[in-house]
Amino acid sequence: MFPDGNYLKIQGSINPAQEDLLQEAIEQAVKDRCELLLLQLDTPGGLGETTRNMVKQILNAPVPIAVWVGPDGSRAASAGVFLVAASAIAGMSPHSNIGSARPVGMGGDDIPEAMAEKILNDFLSLIRATAQSRGRNVDWYISAVTESANLTGTEAMMERVIDFVAVDAEDFIEQIGVRGLEWRNTVQHFSLDQVNIHEYAPGAWYSILSWLLDPQIAYFLLMGGIAGLFFELTNPGAIFPGVMGSLCLLLGLYALSILPTNVAGLLLILFGLMLFALEVMITSFGLLSIAGAVAIFFGSVILFRFEYGMGGVPMTSIIVTTAGLSLFAIFCVYLIAKAHRNKPFQGEHAIVGQKAVVRQWNSAHGIVSLQGETWSAVSDGPRNINPGDVVIVKAMEGLVLTIDTV
Repeated sequence: MFPDGNYLKIQGSINPAQEDLLQEAIEQAVKDRCELLLLQLDTPGGLGETTRNMVKQILNAPVPIAVWVGPDGSRAASAGVFLVAASAIAGMSPHSNIGSARPVGMGGDDIPEAMAEKILNDFLSLIRATAQSRGRNVDWYISAVTESANLTGTEAMMERVIDFVAVDAEDFIEQIGVRGLEWRNTVQHFSLDQVNIHEYAPGAWYSILSWLLDPQIAYFLLMGGIAGLFFELTNPGAIFPGVMGSLCLLLGLYALSILPTNVAGLLLILFGLMLFALEVMITSFGLLSIAGAVAIFFGSVILFRFEYGMGGVPMTSIIVTTAGLSLFAIFCVYLIAKAHRNKPFQGEHAIVGQKAVVRQWNSAHGIVSLQGETWSAVSDGPRNINPGDVVIVKAMEGLVLTIDTV
């Protein structure tokens, strides 16, 4: 009997969406009675906890998982190194690369020294145990974590970091068949034309979730949602900003609930917006707005916790977004202040002080024309007013105007 297999592509950062995808692919391979799951990998790294979970999935999978890093130009960086080390069979295209697995914080920054040693030792033990279990070059895998060592596919083959160099997935499968697929004390040889490989295609939900769990996307959704709601609250009736803001905020909060997030960062951002709102009610000569911008900036900086290998929000994005949101909030505050200074355009306040033309008059009452409408009018006392005279509105009570001569 020749093996059937499933074929899965994992591209982009390693996040919970990729973890779920791998689990689904393994379950489908078992359901289809496959004897091999081929994983094509191209990743810059990802979340540490997710990486550990995926390593556990690969090591304990009921079917052998073969990882091929390709095509040329692809990489297995950071978290990808652990996935290659855990694979039952590892291969790379000649001009792909593997390495740079040293722990970094969100956004690629160095982790504080006190935390760095703890995280480094934790992942060193994981890579050591994983490489040993697969009989690979443990020393090099350790150097990839401690020194950010890198190798091309050809070099990795020579250093026993991987098993095969293959120009494409079909070549990789063919080489596995020639050497023999070893699994649970059996070795099975086969040729490429004897293998049935079925690509496992993820659904639309995976694509949406993978996009949503990018830290930058989650951050932009959060800030955009807050800006939309702030505009709606300060300018009621706009509707669209409130609806879109609510949608963005809910999506952003969902992503933040999965990503490693600091609650303090989120609270600082909300506090900054509250300071902008207080600027409307308190005369601070701009001090509250400055404090609000500072709170939003520092909230954005600490929004994500330090996490192994996870690319966070670059400082340039934080600065631009903070400045943009601050200017937007100041603009909303300006609109409110302007509305408070302007006279109302409807009701009594819009009529008092206007000039009207007399149509009929008898002593202390008559009819006047104002803004194209006919009104009943009275005066404080008898007035010698003739039709056609211009008078001024002093007050309004119900539908009756009190007028005086100009």
